Amino acid sequence: MSIDPGQTRETAEGATALEALAGGLRGLAGGSSLDDALEAVADAAALAAGAEVVVVRVVDESTGSLEARAVSAASTSVAAELQGTRVAPSDGDALHATGHRLGLGVVLELPIELGERELGRLQLFRSAESFTATEQALGRLAAEQAAVALAGTGGNGKIVQPLPAGELLRLGGDALATGLDEERTAQEIARLAAQGTGALGAVVWRLDADLQPYVAGAFGAEEEDERDIVDALAAQTAFTVKSDSWVLRLGQPPFGALQLRFEQPLVPSDDVLDALTTFAARAAHALRSSERARRQSIELERSRALVAVVGQAIAQLSLAHTLETAIERIAELLGAERLAVYLLEPEEERLLEAAGRGLAGPHTRVAKRLVELARGPLRGHEAMLIEDARADLRLAPVREQLAETGIENVVGLPLRVREDLIGLLALYPPRGRTLTPDELALVTALAAQLAVAVQNARLHEEVKRRDAERREALEAEQQASRTLRSLYEISRTFAQSLSLETTLEALVHTFADLLELDAVGIRMPDERGEALVTQALHVRDERMSEAVQTILLRPQALSPRLRSLFAGGRPLLLDPQIARELGGAYGLLVPFLERGSTTAIVPVSTPAEVLGTLTLLSLDPARPLGEADLELALSVAGQAALALENARLYQQQKRFADTMQRSLLPRVYPKIEGLEVGDVYESSARLDVGGDVYDFLRLDDGRLAVALGDVTGHGIDAAADMAMAKFVFRSLAREHPEPGDFLAAANQVVVGEVAPNKFITMLYLTVDPATGAVACGCAGHPWPRLVTPAGEVSVLEARGLALGIDPGQTYSELRADLPPGGAVVLYTDGVIEARREGEIYGDERLDALLAAQATLPAAQLARAVVDDCRVFTGGDLTDDCAVVAIRRT
Repeated sequence: MSIDPGQTRETAEGATALEALAGGLRGLAGGSSLDDALEAVADAAALAAGAEVVVVRVVDESTGSLEARAVSAASTSVAAELQGTRVAPSDGDALHATGHRLGLGVVLELPIELGERELGRLQLFRSAESFTATEQALGRLAAEQAAVALAGTGGNGKIVQPLPAGELLRLGGDALATGLDEERTAQEIARLAAQGTGALGAVVWRLDADLQPYVAGAFGAEEEDERDIVDALAAQTAFTVKSDSWVLRLGQPPFGALQLRFEQPLVPSDDVLDALTTFAARAAHALRSSERARRQSIELERSRALVAVVGQAIAQLSLAHTLETAIERIAELLGAERLAVYLLEPEEERLLEAAGRGLAGPHTRVAKRLVELARGPLRGHEAMLIEDARADLRLAPVREQLAETGIENVVGLPLRVREDLIGLLALYPPRGRTLTPDELALVTALAAQLAVAVQNARLHEEVKRRDAERREALEAEQQASRTLRSLYEISRTFAQSLSLETTLEALVHTFADLLELDAVGIRMPDERGEALVTQALHVRDERMSEAVQTILLRPQALSPRLRSLFAGGRPLLLDPQIARELGGAYGLLVPFLERGSTTAIVPVSTPAEVLGTLTLLSLDPARPLGEADLELALSVAGQAALALENARLYQQQKRFADTMQRSLLPRVYPKIEGLEVGDVYESSARLDVGGDVYDFLRLDDGRLAVALGDVTGHGIDAAADMAMAKFVFRSLAREHPEPGDFLAAANQVVVGEVAPNKFITMLYLTVDPATGAVACGCAGHPWPRLVTPAGEVSVLEARGLALGIDPGQTYSELRADLPPGGAVVLYTDGVIEARREGEIYGDERLDALLAAQATLPAAQLARAVVDDCRVFTGGDLTDDCAVVAIRRT
């Protein structure tokens, strides 16, 4: 049979833990003290459960709190910190707070119970890994052992019968060991004395500076009366029996007393008296030790404060922060109410108060005299101590200032860096207050460090100032560069766009970004020239859009007064008076102007006329529009005027071209039952007339004939060829209704009419509404698409040469069936050849769109094709687009 080594080791460790627990109980049975037994339980629980810290807490019946009676920890400082601490039983957060403070995140708390009575709790802490089931079981066993140990006492650790004298001396040694905290030491002495003698309670008294007793610590005593203590100390005996208490003097000469309360105190036996006397001596020693520890702690705290002041000052490298921190900490450490730091200006040799507290009047003049002394008679002194300032002859020149400021004592500490005096740290304590040697050493060291920190902070601020100047210069250059770049972008944008709407939108956005404005609007005269109407508006913050639009979208009357203000072509900075006078939309701006907002009206004009006005609005009083902003705005407005003029001329020519183009397109559709017709034509950004043409005709046999063509070229020649193509269709379709015959006849006419190197591509298609029969002929044109209701797209690949190239051409026909709900779609090459950064729209994208939108009505289907094409190109079409859709219903 094999044995797992890990299991053997675990068993051995468990046996060791159980042996330790048993050893604690054996010690208690053999006469060991309760605390020793509880410490043994804590050590055994730590070993058994693998805990880094174990605390045994016992219920204090007098207060109901849980007191730490035993602590097992590798660190003596941790044990000393936890020993004797008290927590409320209901405070569930205290356990985790203790673990967090110790850096031990895994905690386990087990009850110590006797029947249904809670005697205390066993708390286990460690840094990682939850306690296993075995470890928890061992912890519960340790809690049971602690309950057994406590069962032999009053249940809360209070011994029912007085202890023998030897045990009382041991308890006195325990009190001496805990003498790190004065209050805790006094409380521990009272507790141990009461438990050791069976007293109802105990009080530790101390004497203040006036030799009056006060309570330093108590246990189980509800009422405290210092009269017995005063009488006992006046008797000048080490031990006094009073009506309800024993009183033992502490120390020789006495600095306190230990009072033990009984219902009917008896005169103690000699053994008990000897033990009490020894206990009192050790208790006095413990109190003195704790007092020394307190003083040392105060000195340590002061030293730490010195390091903190210097470290914080160095970390911040801010002169103001360094001095304020130093003043605050010195005042706190020394209890000083009046103090200041004075600094000499590097070049002017002027002494100025840099930071201070509690001072008024001409105290700086007193400080100047101290600086004179530091440079003269007291040169080389680290500190200047003047206890009676008004009587000291060295301060005779400033006696009036001393009286006015109420300065009685002076402690002056020169701030030196190497041999250079840079300032003074001065304390002005009240008469009779002198610094102890420790305090003087502390403040002297602080002054030396403060001088270095001040010098470093000054150097740092000088570097920061120079860096700020360089940054300002660099930002100015960058702003100028950004302005030039913006002006270039504005010019380029205005030059590239011939759309009036696009130009206006670019204009308001440009001004808002360039001048960091809250809102920009542009108004242009209406058709009658009587009012300025907002054509474009940009509001930077959407939350203000509604309020700003209410004002800036309102028309502004073009009054003679307003015309006169723009006569010089200069910007107008509105003030409340002018805004009221102009009224209208400008009048609504008066409340904003009165609160510090700024508004400027910039004319956008050519030498011949005012094209419009820009309204520039800055709502933030901290960012007003300045003269430089207005000059920049006027410069941009000059470019904008040219752009607006060009855009306006372009719009006029574009409307003319579109009007001519649409005059050649059908105005009405033939009404044929069973067929639905839809068409869309949109021109590109070019000003010339395009070459796309289409028309519909009802044949004599009831079929619908459709022709869609694209004439080469643009402009007047293209318009003439379009008119010819439309005439050919109208004149030949009834005579030659079939696609092949029609295209052949049309080719003969076009060959003789078009100029050399000109031609016309064309689709000719007939649809029978009754049968759905489709006949198609093609003369060099993109093939039409047949779309079923299910979204299946097929291509009618009819072939033939474009019209007008070669006479005598013949054209084939392609026939197909159009099912009910199906559609046939014709289009020009402007659709599939639309471009975006070198990529074309293409047949695949067209087929995918038709499949996705197969069920749309004819007009909506045609519109969907053109809209998708426009989205692909980013807004402007690169060529004219014509789409015809015929759906069989």
